[in-house]
This record gives sequence, C-alpha cells and structure tokens, in this order.
Amino acid sequence: MSALDTTLIVLAVLALLGVIFEEALHINKAKITLFFGTLSWIILFSASGSDAETNAIAAGLSESIAEIAGLWLFLVAAMTFVAYLNKKGMIENLVYLIMPGQVSERKLLFLTGLFCFLFSSLADNITATLVSCSLILSLDLPRKKQLQFATLVVFAVNSGGVSLITGDVTTLMIFLADKVEILTLLTLAMPAAVTVFLLAVFLSRGLEGTVTLKTNKSDIRPVDATISALFLITILGTIAGNAVLGIPPVLTFLFGLSVMFLVSRFMSDDSDLDPILEYIRIIEFETLLFFLGILLLVGMLKEIHALNSLVAIYDLLPPLYANYLMGIFSAVIDNVPLTAALLKSGITMTPGEWMGLTYAVGVGGSLLIIGSAAGIVAMSKIPGLTFGAYMRYLAHLLAAYTLGYAGVFMLGQFIH
Repeated sequence: MSALDTTLIVLAVLALLGVIFEEALHINKAKITLFFGTLSWIILFSASGSDAETNAIAAGLSESIAEIAGLWLFLVAAMTFVAYLNKKGMIENLVYLIMPGQVSERKLLFLTGLFCFLFSSLADNITATLVSCSLILSLDLPRKKQLQFATLVVFAVNSGGVSLITGDVTTLMIFLADKVEILTLLTLAMPAAVTVFLLAVFLSRGLEGTVTLKTNKSDIRPVDATISALFLITILGTIAGNAVLGIPPVLTFLFGLSVMFLVSRFMSDDSDLDPILEYIRIIEFETLLFFLGILLLVGMLKEIHALNSLVAIYDLLPPLYANYLMGIFSAVIDNVPLTAALLKSGITMTPGEWMGLTYAVGVGGSLLIIGSAAGIVAMSKIPGLTFGAYMRYLAHLLAAYTLGYAGVFMLGQFIH
C-alpha cells in the first residue's frame, strides 16, 4: 500500500471517528465528513502523476457527484413536503386523529408503534421520532415507562423506513443502485411490522395504567389538506411510475414538488407572509451535507481500491450471515457509509439477499441508542434515555431484529 493510499484511508477513519464521537467533540458530523471528503479528493488530484491518471480521477469524481445529485434532489423534494406539513400542524393533527382521548398504557404502546411504523415509511425518521417523543413527554409517565415507549419508538421508526424509498436513505441508495425493484422492497413491510408488534409485546410488561391524551388540534386549511393529499399521491405515483414505466423516483418527486408550489400559489392566501419556497430553506441541510461528505469519502475509497477488504467478510461467510453481521455493525458504524461502501465494493448477491441487507442496515442501528438518527434524536429529547438505560432492552431488541431478519430471509426465497 502506497503512502498516498495510507494517508487517504487514515482521513476516512478520522471522518468515521468524528461521526461516532460527534457528541463528545461537539462538532457536527456534516462539517467533519464534508471537510475530510473534499480534502481527500483534493489530495488525490494533487498526487496525480499524469494526465491519464488525472482524467481517471475526474471521471471517478463525476460518477460520485452524479450519484449524490440524484440522492440529494430526491431528499430535498421529500423533506420539503414534510417540513411544510409539520409546520402547518398536519402531522400533529394526524397523531391526535389516530389516538383516542383515553386509553390504556398497553394499548397506547401498540398504537405508538403502529404510528411510528407507518409514518416513518412516508416521512423522514427524524420527524417521526420528534413527533413521537413529544407525545411521550405529554403523557407524564414514570421514567421507566417513558423508556419503554422510547425504545419502541426508535425500533419502529427504523423498521418502518426500510420498505419505502421515502422512509430510509439506505433503502433509497440500494434501490438507486438497481439492486432491488421498488415493488419488491414493499414486501419488507410484512416481516418488519410483525417484529415491531413482537417488540411491543416484549416491552408491554408493567404497563397497567390508563392515560388521557391532551389534544392540541389546530385548524386545517383547504390548501394544507390538498398538499397532504398531494404528498400521498406523489409517493404512490413514484412507486407506480417506476414499476410500470421505469420513471426515476427523483423525477416524480420533483414533479410533485412543482405541483405543490403551484397549489400553494393558487390556493393559499398568505403567499407574501409565508412563501412556499421558504420551506426548502428549513429542511435538514445538515443531513444532506452529511450524505454529501460520506459519499465523497466512499467514492474516494473506491477510487483507490480500498473497499476490497470490506468484501472479505462475504468471502468468508455466505451473504445470509454476512448481511446479518452488517446490520449489527450498523449499530456502531453509521449505516449510510456502510451501505455506500458495500454498494461500491462490487459485491454480487441475489435480489433476496440484497433485501436482507436492506433490512439489516435499516433496522440494525436500533440495537444501540447511538446507532441511528432516530436514537440520537430520542436520546436528546427523553430525559433519562442514556446509552446504558437503552442497553437494558438489548436482548429484546436483538431478538426482534433477528426474527425480522429471519422473516426477510424466508421472504427472499420467493424472490428471484
């Protein structure tokens, strides 16, 4: 291995450590990954020894940028929809519409798991977790019971996202790499939903009381109801358009976004006070910059052929076991760089085995509170939800993850 390769790998490791120890360093992971991602490519170009080598590096960078652009544009469109609906109180209204005014704690746990599972399929995990944590905090439950609810929220949010490209960025990445068809991914919802239910059964011990929900509904304007319906139609149109006509999801979502702008323009009466384009500015750009930095780093590692070692586990173990372990690794290593590295490493698997990986990296992060964005958000919102407190439920979480993965494996036997 050359000194250049060693230097670049060290930069990638430093970036990964920066992500893992973000809370201790007090430096946002987006800033860390973007710094090391761009620096590594600059070093690559600077160390080039010939025009041919420079052209090859430029071609590799262009390939990475093209992949990033498709991912970015899709996420911008989806996150703008969610930012608008969240600001207008539509998501909060949906929660109070589903939840009864008075309910037993046990039933509420199951309803919370169901809401998190369904909502995180349509929206981003962070929004789903924030809404669910607000609900938990409004109940004035004892600390132990809050932790039971929060644990289910983290697992349910991550489980709900794996079956739809709008729900989890790793699912989107695997789909965009043409590893699994969009309708095939939908079948992941079955084993994922069953395991959320099973975890709720595990966690429902000791929940014997009754709670009263404090309703906080806001008025729904016709324009907001229309945009809510448009968001759902866009998701369904994206799935149907890709399955039947092969239309790229990014194109359908950008079209839906453009219709959203026009609907707001002609139906809204507050175009001057609350312009619709402002919602693009309030989406989670830190998340988008994090993806940019990570994908630049992984593209660089592919360029210097450093991803071959990651494939070694697939040389030692069949994909069934290797994918299961990758899910456990994703609880320590962020699932976005892990998935990006696996996609670029050239691993060959069947669609059923790619489905197993999709479930593993999407849900495996739930095993540790620091293993997913949902866990980090929940830890910041729920008092007492620490790394150690969450670890008390590790056996339950591991059992649910393993049963879910087994279900996906059996499902994969019918997919060719």
